[in-house]
Amino acid sequence: MPPGGPDQLDEAVLATLFAQSSLGLVVLDPQLRLVRANSLVEGVETGEYIGRRFTEVFRLDDPDGSEQLMKRVLAGEGPVRDHLVRGRLRRIPGDREFLVSAYRIDGLGPGSADSPDAPAFGVLTAIVDVTERERARARETALAAVRDAVGGSLDVAAVCRAFIDALVPGFADLAVVEVVDEVLRGADPPVGPLPTETPLRSAASGRCDAVRDAAEARSGAGARRRPAGATRRLPDRTPYALAVADLRARRVALGPDTPWLATDPDGAHAVVESGAHSLIVVPLTLRGAVLGLVSLYRCGAAEPFDEDDVSLAVSAATRAALGIDNARRYEREHVIASTVQRRLLPQAERQQTAVDTAHVLLPGRDSGCWFDTIGLSGARTALVVGGVAGEGVQSAIAMGQLRMVIQALAGLDLEPEEVLARLKDTADRLAGERAALPSGDSLQGEPLSAGCVYGVYDPFARTCTVARAGHPAPLAVGPDGRAVALDVPEGPGLFSADSALFAPATVTLEEGSLLAFCTAELLSGDGAAERITETLALPGRSLQQLGDDIVYALPDDTRSAGAALLLARTGTVSDHLVATWDLAQDRTTPATARVLVRDRLQGWGLDEDTVDATELIVSELVTNAVRYGTPPLRLRLLLDSTLTCEVHDGSRSSPHLRHARTVDEGGRGLFIVSRLASHWGARHGPDGKVLWTEQELPGDDSGPFPPPPG
Repeated sequence: MPPGGPDQLDEAVLATLFAQSSLGLVVLDPQLRLVRANSLVEGVETGEYIGRRFTEVFRLDDPDGSEQLMKRVLAGEGPVRDHLVRGRLRRIPGDREFLVSAYRIDGLGPGSADSPDAPAFGVLTAIVDVTERERARARETALAAVRDAVGGSLDVAAVCRAFIDALVPGFADLAVVEVVDEVLRGADPPVGPLPTETPLRSAASGRCDAVRDAAEARSGAGARRRPAGATRRLPDRTPYALAVADLRARRVALGPDTPWLATDPDGAHAVVESGAHSLIVVPLTLRGAVLGLVSLYRCGAAEPFDEDDVSLAVSAATRAALGIDNARRYEREHVIASTVQRRLLPQAERQQTAVDTAHVLLPGRDSGCWFDTIGLSGARTALVVGGVAGEGVQSAIAMGQLRMVIQALAGLDLEPEEVLARLKDTADRLAGERAALPSGDSLQGEPLSAGCVYGVYDPFARTCTVARAGHPAPLAVGPDGRAVALDVPEGPGLFSADSALFAPATVTLEEGSLLAFCTAELLSGDGAAERITETLALPGRSLQQLGDDIVYALPDDTRSAGAALLLARTGTVSDHLVATWDLAQDRTTPATARVLVRDRLQGWGLDEDTVDATELIVSELVTNAVRYGTPPLRLRLLLDSTLTCEVHDGSRSSPHLRHARTVDEGGRGLFIVSRLASHWGARHGPDGKVLWTEQELPGDDSGPFPPPPG
């Protein structure tokens, strides 16, 4: 025990603690007035603040909250440990952060009532300045936020937006990301240094609430701001231009008298409007190429940036540059894939007999969807919509392969289910070729998935026969606006391992009915089919307007995926453009057919050469039907952009083209037909076969043939 007793020991301990402790120590009396403080608490060692309330001595951000906290300690509700308090010191400019622990000094000891209800002598507080630690933690948090947010999107604007959101307001009060204009369209970024005349486009910007309120207070509703998406060329002799010239980040103090602001009026106005006083400008670079520029500002009472902040900004910008470059590469491939897709699709609406069509192709991630209208013999029209799942050039290429195959199969006059069966055979071969690629090829392990719906409309029977392979069935609406049921059995997808057969469905349609062939994206979601059929029932709309109305009602995610829509309005062939005769099965029928044909063609006003050629074609086809076919025998002529001749008989056997020898007396009929007609072929149905020919008609700019008499 020291000579002076316990009291002297307590005084010695207290003096040593206040003189040598690494903590700031403050003693408050029960009225929360300053009693004692050590030298680590700035400004109070002179004694000028002794006896004043602590909320008057210390400049705290939340003095009322701190006072309530001390009162709870005095009331015996327990000590407070490591409570974070923000304020300012008089010796050091800027905001500071402290960890404060507060303990009640109980009135217990020699000479006092030994009771927990005894009045407290005051509060002892221990203060630790954690400003630098908290700033380092804030920088780590900001960088982690950038790592988490950037890279989750393949859209350049979305990457820049996520980058801004990660830094504002935690690290900067105001931030702007500008990207080289060509980079936004997928082009390769230029290699630095970046010429000042290179246009940069504002990809994203953000500011904290305090900056926005201050800007509105300074400039009012007419505040001048550069709109999102605006382009600019960097002014010479500014930190922005220097950063993209030498590819180095810069920390710049801002103020009304900053000399280079005179060369950048827009920048000077933004600085004044926002109250910015500190700037970090960082070039967005990757492997020596310049993608853009990041400008970070601190405004108002915020601490100016320091060198540690510059290091963080550089690390964050590097991460952002990588995300932007990945998005740029995707955008470039997407542009290429979309271009390939467009080139492989019909370049204009094709006019078909007795069917009006219109289409809508929505660009998006899916680059493998396609549509087609194919003219078939007998004024029939094939309507096709399909899609190869996936993104990129390979999906577009697979789409082009399938489209070319289905066009070739359509020309063979096969039934819809037969077309899809043979198309699936082709798809299986394509899948086999992909699986046979070397194991190092990234395409080798990429699965293929595709669907297609194929329908044929016959204007004479007013029927539409449809088959589908892993694809939604078309929708139909009658001329009265009521939905028409199209119960088409679903067949296996084109690249699936399922070997099930395709089953067609046939529906009879009234003239003026509407058909909608859609890719699966348009029919996804609740009520999608009902929404489309309701739109198709709207009166007084053209096909293109109906297609646009369907698109307007789509959810946003459908538009981003991409889709194809093919609309068709059914009709019939005008009676004065078609002639049909039922013929007898005897040897005089070819001569009768020649007379009928000549009379009809002359009535249509066709030239004599066409009449002679058609007469000979019909004679040969009817002769074959009489000689080798079975009843019933029927002849039909159809006048459209071409002249079509059709001879129907009840036999299922098809003739084939032979090259007769010089001494042969026969066998030249189909050879003659093939020389006189532009196209010819045979198609089969449940009641026999049809041999048909098409002839091009001479015409002028006004049309392919003279208008038939009224």
